[in-house]
Amino acid sequence: MYMMAKHLHMTAVGISVLLFVFRFIYGQMNPSFLQQKWVKVVPHIIDTVLLGSAIWLCVILSQYPIVNSWLTAKVIGVIGYILFGLLALKSETPVKKWGGFAGALIVLGVTAKVAITKQVFFL
Repeated sequence: MYMMAKHLHMTAVGISVLLFVFRFIYGQMNPSFLQQKWVKVVPHIIDTVLLGSAIWLCVILSQYPIVNSWLTAKVIGVIGYILFGLLALKSETPVKKWGGFAGALIVLGVTAKVAITKQVFFL
């Protein structure tokens, strides 16, 4: 069960990040692209699978946010990634869009590092 949950989670992470990058880049070239129905719906489906698999992993491993500091940091990182992603996709100015995009990728990298090392502080 653990390996199935882990692989589902990691696959959902990969698809979610690829969709974010695709939506951002293609949205820069063709802003009306972001208004298509599938572009609005599919990321929510993937992110629901992502959240569900994360909860499933927490239950399997008996590790929970607030109890485990690395998991708390991961949740905070995901929230930061979402906020920067919103800034990247919804802002009006190019500076805010690209700043949000860069911020989302940086926070994503730090969150991935925490997920891999299970350490909140690292160099």
